[in-house]
Amino acid sequence: MALPDAGLAPLAPAPWVEERGATVRITAVRTFLTAPHGCPHLVVRVETSDPGLYGLGCASDPQRTLAVRSVLDDYVAPLLVGRDPDDIEDIHRLLLNSAYWRGGSITGNALGGVDVALWDLKAKRLGTPLHSLFGGRVRTFAEAYTHVDGRDAAEIADRVLAARERGYRHVRIQAAVPGADTYGAAGGGTADPEAVRTRRAPWDSAGYLRHVPAVLTRVREIVGDGVELLHDVHERLDPRQAREFLRRIEDAGLYFVEDLLAPEDAGHFKRLHDASPVPLAVGELFHDPAQFTALLAGPDIDFARIRVPTLGGLTPARKIAALCELRGVRLAPHGPADVSPVAQAATLAMDVSSHAFGVQEAAAFKPAVHEVFPGTVTARDGGLRPNEAPGHGVGFDEAEARKYPVPEPLAHDRWALLRNTDGSVQRP
Repeated sequence: MALPDAGLAPLAPAPWVEERGATVRITAVRTFLTAPHGCPHLVVRVETSDPGLYGLGCASDPQRTLAVRSVLDDYVAPLLVGRDPDDIEDIHRLLLNSAYWRGGSITGNALGGVDVALWDLKAKRLGTPLHSLFGGRVRTFAEAYTHVDGRDAAEIADRVLAARERGYRHVRIQAAVPGADTYGAAGGGTADPEAVRTRRAPWDSAGYLRHVPAVLTRVREIVGDGVELLHDVHERLDPRQAREFLRRIEDAGLYFVEDLLAPEDAGHFKRLHDASPVPLAVGELFHDPAQFTALLAGPDIDFARIRVPTLGGLTPARKIAALCELRGVRLAPHGPADVSPVAQAATLAMDVSSHAFGVQEAAAFKPAVHEVFPGTVTARDGGLRPNEAPGHGVGFDEAEARKYPVPEPLAHDRWALLRNTDGSVQRP
């Protein structure tokens, strides 16, 4: 196999590469945009000098998609060409340092897309499933949870029991708050869909505190103890309100409550964790491993909501998973539909190889997604089972992807725009 020509010599080359006589080099990093589920997916393909050998990663950031793509195309790709794809740790640190001002979700997603692609590529070179590179499997499948919502406890309970019939043992429940823009409940709590679309319907934290705890408790009474219930606050409470919310939901017997506070208020988690028996899950907005390590020192949380692309890929995510195992904290990785099937499969490889794993959020992708991403994993009997093909096992069909152009940028920015009843801006 011929080596790449001298024009592919990288900046700051790894001195050991020439010494060991590496024969496979990175020749290109290509990016693709597609939206078969409606939200933008940014796919990364790392190509090599070995014909047909490439890795696929996911750099999906639905709010800043084009900015992440620019980082990949204009800065990351030129730094990668000519390198040995085997050196994942070295490449990860080099790319992280290259921006000088390190961190941020845009850098994290760009780095995460490349990192997952390199792990996929390495496993393909070795002809083995990705999870085998992480020490092999420690479980048959990853327990998954699905989402249901409703206008009242009876409607939510019916949907929980229907999900239980489909095999789910974990179900996230969200309740509409009358008259308010409510996260996770279809149409929110307002009868005006245009107000929701234009983000004119307000968020009412006082109404949420009055209404939701009673609904959660009643759902538990109806469905009994045969299913684990979860709830996502989505950062819409301040520390004082969060403390009161935990007090009011103790009888609901939740598996965990998610994102009780925004990352900016993470310093309050110790006080809340010490005062309440309700398990706390947080982390889907984290883009820096240090944000997890501070909370794991106590530990002050019970579940780490790792989003693999935004955290910078599997390289840092697996280190956080190891720390979680040592601190007695469980993994509950982020996995909505805006995390593509590529990232889902990569996360699943971590899930089935980590003793710290607790539960995995499971997106229900539209049929078109399965055409664009052959090998997309689907929940079965309440669990996700990894592909046994080399790599993470998910492919990418460029021709199918072109059928689904991504929406205009602000189509997803508006999702995070929210105001309180007094007109002030509220965290989403």
